[in-house]
Amino acid sequence: MSTLIVLLPPRDPAVPSQEWQLPDLPFVLLDKSGRTQRAGRSALALLPRATSTVLMVAARDLLMMPATLPPLRGPKLRQALPNIVEDQLIQDPQTCHIAVDSQAAAGGRQVLAIIDRGWFRFIYEAFSAAGHRSLRAVPVTRCLPEATLPAMQAEVAETVSAAEPAMAEAGASLRDTAPVASAADAAPEVVPMVAAVLGAVVQTAPAMLLEGAVESGMPRVELAIARGAQGEGLAVPANAVNSTLAALAGATPVSLYMLTEVPGNEPSLGASSPARLGAHVHGASPLPFEQLARRALTCRFDLCQFEFASQPWRLDRATLRRLRLPVLLALGALVVAIVGANVQWLMLSRQRDAINTQMTELLLNTFPKTTVVLDAPDQMSRQLQQLRVAAGELSPGDFLSLADGLARSLPPVPVNGIAALDYHDRRLDVTFKPEVKLDPDFAKRLARNGLSGAIDSNTGKWTIRNGQ
Repeated sequence: MSTLIVLLPPRDPAVPSQEWQLPDLPFVLLDKSGRTQRAGRSALALLPRATSTVLMVAARDLLMMPATLPPLRGPKLRQALPNIVEDQLIQDPQTCHIAVDSQAAAGGRQVLAIIDRGWFRFIYEAFSAAGHRSLRAVPVTRCLPEATLPAMQAEVAETVSAAEPAMAEAGASLRDTAPVASAADAAPEVVPMVAAVLGAVVQTAPAMLLEGAVESGMPRVELAIARGAQGEGLAVPANAVNSTLAALAGATPVSLYMLTEVPGNEPSLGASSPARLGAHVHGASPLPFEQLARRALTCRFDLCQFEFASQPWRLDRATLRRLRLPVLLALGALVVAIVGANVQWLMLSRQRDAINTQMTELLLNTFPKTTVVLDAPDQMSRQLQQLRVAAGELSPGDFLSLADGLARSLPPVPVNGIAALDYHDRRLDVTFKPEVKLDPDFAKRLARNGLSGAIDSNTGKWTIRNGQ
């Protein structure tokens, strides 16, 4: 089971929906055991096919916010979501696709991811038309490395340790009047910030850029920020990344990364290369593209929900287009099979009628006194048997014929070796005495003499009939 992981670009708000196009996309192809098969940058139509496809949605295209949801599910929840986020959006919420995180956040709330429905539908249908059937879309902010706070944890621990004696004295004097707050409750809850520079912004609409950035020629970069389960994205000048993060974080510790080893960007000496961007961004740790892609596999927040949920049984236009030729071939083969079966049945029916006519004519020509013909072969056999009896000929099923064949088939046995010999219904029942042992070839000799014999295992009696 192979997996294709693709990093999507953000939507350019200056480009109308009629002119939306996807540039060459960086991707990583993993096999079923997790080994990297291919990595590169390719157009959508040339991306390798895989069993499942994971799309990393740009942070600027998503608004992630916690909300308390009513106890609804399915279509009813989908209808209620726009009313829940209506006060937090500038655009009409009915034009947005809202996905719900399956993992509950703090306080019993759940994180919502809001994206423009037209843009998300364009991406979904573009990949579906390109042959990618099993699609998952995850926020790129959920793919960033987790924050570690060893320094801050040590600082909080020292503060709590220093406060313990004073709290003990206060507790001794106020033991009878008020409960003592624990040190864990006194420590504030800190949500660390993780930020990553994901590359330069493609300047498709210069009129929409910041005037200062355009005049100085400073490239803008894609900045993805994760605050716990929430995330956001910004497009800022490269030399303003550190100051922007400092203003947003305040006293919160920040872990800064820069995306490196992006397929298709090596080696590059342009203004948007990681080497040039690193000169403006300080304190950033390298974040390889493959590491970002592998973290997308562990993300459980799938944006493909409701009308975008993966349904392999759904027959869309792309599926019908691929199945059109096989379906036409199957229908053609079915029509040919039906026509051929009917033609063969008609031919065999005519042959059957011709054979029956010939047998009836033969019976009537041989025995003109026959008035009614029901089964020509059986009537012919019975008439011939009657003629043999009238002429004095022995029938193969008569006693003398069966006894003669039995005598020629018997091995050397004593004169009094046969205990009983019974003839009825054109068969001969022979019972040998217990001391008589017949050799295994007795049945074969009966067959050579035109007889068939069968032994009853319970009584040891042989039943001999005409084998013809």
